Amino acid sequence: MSLKIIGTGKGIPEKRVTNHDLAGFLDTNDEWIVSRTGIKSRNVCSHETLTDLAAAAALQALDKSGLRPEDIDLIICSTIGGDYRTPSLACCVSNSIGASCPAFDVNAACTGFIYALEIASGFLADEKTDNILIVCAEMMSKHMDWTDRNTCVLFGDGAAACTVTKGNALKYIDLSASADVSLLQVPSGTGNSPFVDEKKEYGFLNMQGQEVFKFAVNVVESGVKQALDKLNVSAEQIDLFLLHQANKRIVDSVRRALGQPEEKFPLNIAHYGNLSSASIPLLLFEMLEEDKIKPGDTLFMSAFGAGLTAGSCVMVWE
Repeated sequence: MSLKIIGTGKGIPEKRVTNHDLAGFLDTNDEWIVSRTGIKSRNVCSHETLTDLAAAAALQALDKSGLRPEDIDLIICSTIGGDYRTPSLACCVSNSIGASCPAFDVNAACTGFIYALEIASGFLADEKTDNILIVCAEMMSKHMDWTDRNTCVLFGDGAAACTVTKGNALKYIDLSASADVSLLQVPSGTGNSPFVDEKKEYGFLNMQGQEVFKFAVNVVESGVKQALDKLNVSAEQIDLFLLHQANKRIVDSVRRALGQPEEKFPLNIAHYGNLSSASIPLLLFEMLEEDKIKPGDTLFMSAFGAGLTAGSCVMVWE
């Protein structure tokens, strides 16, 4: 596994929607949302495209790494859906930033960043690839039923990116999928094909919240144990746990199970909500901006999402 992250960036839409804003048209309130999720506000696209957010994050990551678009050998975008069914979001980003390299999307839902790291690691083992741009970008607002208070309050829109190159930071990575597609999904429509027996409109996200919550806690806790056992280290030797920002109660549950202090489990869910695959790289970006990650720090990252997918990795920051 030859990989290290050398630059990060973010792209966030301008419009900020608070819980009080949602209470204006939903049967909900700030206390109800915060007590169950830890979310106070989220940013939602009003005029921006997903390509706009993704390209902004990509350019910032390039700038911080000292690379130019022409230095990139591959672009991997994690998203559950770009601005078009085709071309891919990765191709749209490439066009927007002026790159000229292979580009493709990966859809592992909220686990997409971990999946992208695994893919990048494989490509970097090839002598033809030196620099890879990973962009995680999600416009969850277009997949929400904004009359359903159980789901639309949870998610936000945004993008985060990182540039990766050859290095020794990645010490462990593991991916999985339980193939339980019923608990979290966004149904697709059938279009206007005259050969389909039953016409279906494009659907909204639906989620069996309690079951997903149980899965999340179990898969993150088991992921931590597996990683620690594999590396022969203890939870005390992990400096930071960067967990998918889906629900503060999930993070708190994992932290209590490990017996670790709150400061090792940073949170930004209060301000962004669940950004799907952009969640962890955005948290990583903010921690670096605040100078809270130092060379030599050991980071555990873990995510879970529709599929149900899951992924964990351990990095020693270079």
